[in-house]
Amino acid sequence: MKCIAIDDEPLALDLLEDNISMVPYLQLAGKCQNAFEAMEILRHQSVDLIFLDIQMPGLTGLQFLESLPNKPMVILITAYEKYALEGFNLAVTDYLVKPVSLERFIRACNKAQELFLLKSGSKANREQADFFFVNVDYSLLKVVFADITWIEGLKDYVKIHLQGNPKPVITRMSIKGLEEQLPPAKFIRIHKSHIVSVGAITAIRKNSVFLDEIELPVGDTYRDSVYALAGKSSQ
Repeated sequence: MKCIAIDDEPLALDLLEDNISMVPYLQLAGKCQNAFEAMEILRHQSVDLIFLDIQMPGLTGLQFLESLPNKPMVILITAYEKYALEGFNLAVTDYLVKPVSLERFIRACNKAQELFLLKSGSKANREQADFFFVNVDYSLLKVVFADITWIEGLKDYVKIHLQGNPKPVITRMSIKGLEEQLPPAKFIRIHKSHIVSVGAITAIRKNSVFLDEIELPVGDTYRDSVYALAGKSSQ
């Protein structure tokens, strides 16, 4: 993965460069002491991952992140814990508080690599994958596709309901964004707010889909594709 490092402290930037050099799948494309230098690099080449300090003169790391039209993955590295919530609201991959041990640094890089492989994979690769990661409580949580029964969209959040788990996993993302990460052969959109596991469907009746005792509505837009599962017409 091609990456850049941004930190206004030269010693911290050198340490970050050393850590990156120890990770075999990372290629450092540039070191920057402020956000404006980073903008210049991004004008001429694309990167997969940014290691980003928050407190910098002129433009803070969070302001820089918000300004990017096409955001790569970002690992925030800062001396301040207080920005963690704001950082994860911007869907960063990880949040590291200085001083960062090499073990913790590599763990964050491994998360980024797993996400990179999932995002860069073809549709066929997504069909073969059996899990994905979502941001939950300041960390990336692994969710196995086979454990999902249904997904509920709530504005900027989604609830992922899992087999044998009374509490759903709640993550900040759109239901459309989550749908793009699911293997289409295993899941079906039945409503603007609902995606269900095909294997979890126990019955289809009129304008509803049943997952055992759970009844979910079928939207008009999705009715034909739902009935096509049973080889029937919705007419």
